[in-house]
Amino acid sequence: MNELSSQFQNSQQPGVIGQATASREMEEVKGQIFMAKQFPRNIFQAEQRILDSCKRPSLAQVAMYQYPRAGTKVIGPSIRLAEVLAQNWGNLAFGIKELEQREGESVAMAYAWDLETNVRQEKVFTVKHSRQAKGKLQKLTDPRDIYELVASSGARRVRACVLGIIPGDIVDKAVSECERTLQGNNEGPLKDRIANALKAFKEQHRITQEMVETKFGYNAESFTEYDYVELINIFTSIKDGMSKPEDWFDRDVKKKQSSGLAESFKTDEQPKQDEVKVNVAGTEPK
Repeated sequence: MNELSSQFQNSQQPGVIGQATASREMEEVKGQIFMAKQFPRNIFQAEQRILDSCKRPSLAQVAMYQYPRAGTKVIGPSIRLAEVLAQNWGNLAFGIKELEQREGESVAMAYAWDLETNVRQEKVFTVKHSRQAKGKLQKLTDPRDIYELVASSGARRVRACVLGIIPGDIVDKAVSECERTLQGNNEGPLKDRIANALKAFKEQHRITQEMVETKFGYNAESFTEYDYVELINIFTSIKDGMSKPEDWFDRDVKKKQSSGLAESFKTDEQPKQDEVKVNVAGTEPK
């Protein structure tokens, strides 16, 4: 009888634990809603906090993404900007929850919930435990790799949920403020910033200066502030996984004459070799 009683208690234990967990989560949600009602957001202060955050050059540089689609360019707020919007808007719960993990795939949910107005957006999605690497489909078995894959896939859904909650005019003002911050960035001359951007493309994505100049259609020496902003948006898009380097740049671009922008920023000075020009006929130039 004691053994039968122990088995019965063990069979009932998971249900009891599940009910206790659900009850605790319900009480936490009630507490969040109560606090949101007690301390409602001040829309004007929230907007000002968002605009002040967008004045930081470090945020403005990663605030936008863009990627090509059907011959056009799609541009929008990045994941980092959506996080700043949610944090400064206030009384907003957002995140990712893994609902179920099956063999070879995970079912997760991205959500954003305005606790003050009870407006909620959520997206349920399935993530296969596999990754494309070197033209082959690689199956993931390491729990850490699976977690990072689910988090990366869910981040884009969280951004969409957050942007669906926060008013569109606030988002547009934040984007405009980030663009003004980039155009008025006084951290250094435009020439230095473009050179640093080209260096980052080469080191992190193996995109050379020739590929960038081919994509824009002119030498880097002719880049303006708007070209620099577009270059940063492309870098952010690739970094966030919204696009791939091949979507923007042709890796088969032949080696052509460099504009000399990157070379002017090398720390070690190397003597230049004299160039000998020869015309088509093979005779020395005049």
